[in-house]
Amino acid sequence: MLKQFLLIGLILLALVALPINDLSAAEPVKLNIAKPNIIVILADDLGYSDLGFQGCKDIPTPHLDALAASGTRFTSGYVSGPYCSPTRAGLLTGRYQTRFGHEFNPGKFPAHSEVGLPLTEKTIADRLNAAGYATGMIGKGHLGLAPRFHPQKRGFDEFYGFLWGANEYLPAEKDGSIPNILRGTEPVRETAYLTDAFAREAVSFIDRHQKEPFFLYLSFNAVHTPMEANPERLEKFASIKDQRRRAYAAMTSAMDDAVGSVMAALKKDKLEEKTLIFFLSDNGGPSVVGTTLNGSNNLPLRGSKKQTLEGGVRVPFVVSWKGTVPAGQVLNQPIIQLDILPTALAAAGVDLSQSPELEGVNLLSLLTGKTKEPPHEALYWRFGDQMAIRRGKWKLVRYDADLRRTKSEQSTQDKPAAQLFDLENDIGETKDLASKHPEIVAELQAKWDKWNEKNVPAAWAERPAAVKKEGASKFTSPARGRGRRPSGG
Repeated sequence: MLKQFLLIGLILLALVALPINDLSAAEPVKLNIAKPNIIVILADDLGYSDLGFQGCKDIPTPHLDALAASGTRFTSGYVSGPYCSPTRAGLLTGRYQTRFGHEFNPGKFPAHSEVGLPLTEKTIADRLNAAGYATGMIGKGHLGLAPRFHPQKRGFDEFYGFLWGANEYLPAEKDGSIPNILRGTEPVRETAYLTDAFAREAVSFIDRHQKEPFFLYLSFNAVHTPMEANPERLEKFASIKDQRRRAYAAMTSAMDDAVGSVMAALKKDKLEEKTLIFFLSDNGGPSVVGTTLNGSNNLPLRGSKKQTLEGGVRVPFVVSWKGTVPAGQVLNQPIIQLDILPTALAAAGVDLSQSPELEGVNLLSLLTGKTKEPPHEALYWRFGDQMAIRRGKWKLVRYDADLRRTKSEQSTQDKPAAQLFDLENDIGETKDLASKHPEIVAELQAKWDKWNEKNVPAAWAERPAAVKKEGASKFTSPARGRGRRPSGG
C-alpha cells in the first residue's frame, strides 16, 4: 500500500512539474485548413506607440491597423532580447538565443565576419521546408556574413535582401543603385526605394507560390537607421517639424504601404483564409537618455533598445488568420516571439513532440479561445550583464542605465541592484518595489538563476577587443567589396 501511495505521489509531482507549453500542446486545435501559408512580418527598431492600433496620432498606419483588427493583438507581446540579431535568432529557432551563444549582434566588426547563427540550430525555414513548404526570405538577414550562414543554407529556397544589420534605402552607388542587395547570392542592381522593393518581392513570391503552401519571412530594415525616406512620403508629413521624426514617419508609412501590398496580394489570390500572419518588431525603439536615434516613441514604456526594461523588449504583436483567429481580439497574456515557430509548425501539422528542444509555445489554443491560461509560467532575458524575468504581474530587472558608455567605461560599481516592478499597475516601471517585497525578489532571482544554468557563454563579444575604430572603418562588403559600411545593427 505504501508503495502505491508513493507511486501516485510521484506521478502527481511529475504532472505538476510539466512545463505549461507541454500541457497546452496536449490538446491540439482542430483546424479547417491543412497546411496554411505562413507569413512573418518583422519591423526593425519600431517604437512601441508608433502605430495607429497602438495609439499613435501623427503617423497613419491604415494597413497595419486593418491587420490588427482582422486578428488578435497582444498587449504583452515580447521578444527574447533588446537587440536586433539575437531576437531574430530566437524567432527563427524557437529557442532562447542564450542557449546557443547568440547573445550579441554579429557582422558589425571585421572580427565578426565568421560568426553567426550556429549551424547546430534548425530554423523555422528548415522545418517548414521539410514539411513541404516553399520558403522565402525578403529583407534584412543579420545572422552571419560567411557563406555558411546565408539564408539559402538555412532552409530558405529564395532570398532577396542584404546580410548586414543595416542598409541604405535610397540609391547611393555611382550607377544609381542601392548597395549590398542580393538575389540569392548574386548582387543585383536595385533602384526602387528599398521598402517598396521588398514589398514588390513579397508580392511576387506570393503570386508565384499561390498554388502550394508557402512560408514567407518579410524582414524589414524599416525603421532602422539610416533615416532615409523618398521625397513624396516626406512631403506627406510636412506638418511634423522635427526632421528625424518626420523621416521616421515617412519610413513607417512606407512599411505600412508594403504591408498593404502583401494583404492586397493575398486577397487577389484568394488566400486570406489560408494564411496565418504574424507581425511584430525585433525590439523597442532606440532611445538613449531621452534622445531617440530614429525618432521613435516607446511611451508609456520606459527604456530603449539594448535595455531589458519594457521599452527594449515589449513590442507591438499581432496574429491574424481570417476565419480561424477571431477578429478584433485583444489578449493580455504574456507571449514571446519564440512562440511563432511552434505555433506555425502546429498549424502546418508538424508533430511538436518530436522537437522537445523548443522553448516557444503553440499559441493556437489561446488564439482560438480553447484556453485562457497564460502560455508561459515565466519569461526570461539575459543580455550581457543585464537580466530580467517576468512572472505574472511581477518583473525583476537589472539593466544598463547609460547606453552611451562602452563596457570599458563601466565598472562593477556601475551595476545597480535588480529592481522589482508590478507591471499590471506600473507599466512604465517607475516604482521599484524590491525593498517592499524582498521575498518576491528572492523567488524571481532564484527562478532566473535556475533558467540561466542552461545558458552558455556568449559565442562572441559585443565589441571585440582586437577591433580598433580605424579597423572598423575599413570593413568591406562581401557582396561587392566596397569600402562603405552601413551604420548600426
